[in-house]
Amino acid sequence: MNNENAAVLNERNGLVYPYADHDGVSLGNGSPDVSAKLRPALLTPYRFTEEHEREHKGFEGIVGSSAALMEVLDLVRTVAPTDSTVLIEGETGTGKELIAAAIHAHSKRRDRPFVKLNCAAIPLGLLESELFGHERGAFTGAVARKVGRFESADRGTLFLDEIGDIPLELQAKLLRVLQEGEFERLGSNQTQRVHVRLVAATNVDLLKLVSEKRFRSDLYYRLNIFPIPVPALRDRAEDIPLLVRHFVSKYAARMQKRIDEIPLEAITVLSRHPWPGNIRELQNFIERSVILTTGKTLRPPLEGLRQASEGEPLEAITLEDAERDHICKTLKKTNGVVAGSRGAAARLGLKRSTLYNYMQRLGISRSKNSRSTGDNRPNRRIDQQN
Repeated sequence: MNNENAAVLNERNGLVYPYADHDGVSLGNGSPDVSAKLRPALLTPYRFTEEHEREHKGFEGIVGSSAALMEVLDLVRTVAPTDSTVLIEGETGTGKELIAAAIHAHSKRRDRPFVKLNCAAIPLGLLESELFGHERGAFTGAVARKVGRFESADRGTLFLDEIGDIPLELQAKLLRVLQEGEFERLGSNQTQRVHVRLVAATNVDLLKLVSEKRFRSDLYYRLNIFPIPVPALRDRAEDIPLLVRHFVSKYAARMQKRIDEIPLEAITVLSRHPWPGNIRELQNFIERSVILTTGKTLRPPLEGLRQASEGEPLEAITLEDAERDHICKTLKKTNGVVAGSRGAAARLGLKRSTLYNYMQRLGISRSKNSRSTGDNRPNRRIDQQN
């Protein structure tokens, strides 16, 4: 069995583990398993790099080890213990809801409700009721009292996604509850008091909406106490191999398939794709790939990927050139280190020997300034390849 790219998903904690080739242990039939057959010492989590694993425990569902992602998680760890309002900014599909959940999980309110609402998904006529609730008879169809999201989140955290879609007439009421902690349900004169920590998210430029008189400036400044910009996937492309393996393990387990290997060619192409839909688009693509895979090696429909970013064609290169470029960039990021949990082989999801074979075939070697691993392989400088 080829275990070069095998991975195991631990359903209990959400961690994905690279598969260790020890004692002939295999994934077995059906879904990946982390039973007693697999000794924990043989499994090394790659969700974060080793030094960040200790610092960033509890960030469930967040996969990656890039510097851009680590900066975001450092901001989360800084602001989470406070009760301050947080504004998460980023493109659609970048994982803003996961960041909001991480803020709640690391806050003093972690044992209280975490309530979510996508403001863009609620018809404008119903949004006020969803946020603040209503009394029986407040409007046609209101046959019973309804508790709104603010009441449901009392003493906890309320996550409002796509907050830029809240209409102007509701923004004043939202500002009041943020500043005073009070509001009235629709159809009621009785003031309700709540103590809610708000985390908001947007994929639009709220300042532009302010300049266009479509968003209140006072509400914007109240929301923008602690902004957290979430990078697009194209700005953390080094996380793509980890995300691919994570999603392959997830969907292989769900579909009762055994997928042991992800070809380097596929990782290379996926890492170079711009992913305008970000992680959500990548996740959907991997789900489709797992559905189409009939053997033990992932067969993603690479021909279906877009070949342009914002309508412009990618530079025409051969697959060999793409592989060489991706390996060289990875080696540079690891300072030429190939082996170990933080080496290039681990980042690429390959065995060390397999990566050396690729390097030999493509004419790549580690920089002469890199740390030695005790072998005498050719040592042509990486920077000569780019």
